[in-house]
Amino acid sequence: MKIVLLPLPRATKIRAIKIIKMAGKKLLPKFQVWADAREKFRLSHAQVQMARELGLNPKKFGSLANSRQEPWKVPLPEYIGQLYFKHFGKERPDEVTSIEDRLAKQQKKNQERKARKQAAAGDANPEDDAEPEDDAEPEDDANPF
Repeated sequence: MKIVLLPLPRATKIRAIKIIKMAGKKLLPKFQVWADAREKFRLSHAQVQMARELGLNPKKFGSLANSRQEPWKVPLPEYIGQLYFKHFGKERPDEVTSIEDRLAKQQKKNQERKARKQAAAGDANPEDDAEPEDDAEPEDDANPF
């Protein structure tokens, strides 16, 4: 019996590569939706950032990116660019960061905040221990009940 390997469609290859690359990293669901939209609609990091700043819903991109069946619609990347220019008056954001970079920066900031809190809590504990404790139990003879 001979096993024949059929070539995979392009989309399957891309997804397989992305899954392998992202195997060690887990994105939060609110960021994963944007990463999936970036792959599905072939958007750049700048276009995803512009859409996020505009407050667009990535779950609704399918109806916005329907330019083949509805020729009067502008392709999604151009539409995002037009909206961004209309609202902000510039072509692109000043600083473009990917979702993964933004998440890594946020996690680093959270870790630093936790370390500061732990350091502050560690400094506060020795001061609390230095105070004398007045938890002396009353004698049984003093309690008439």
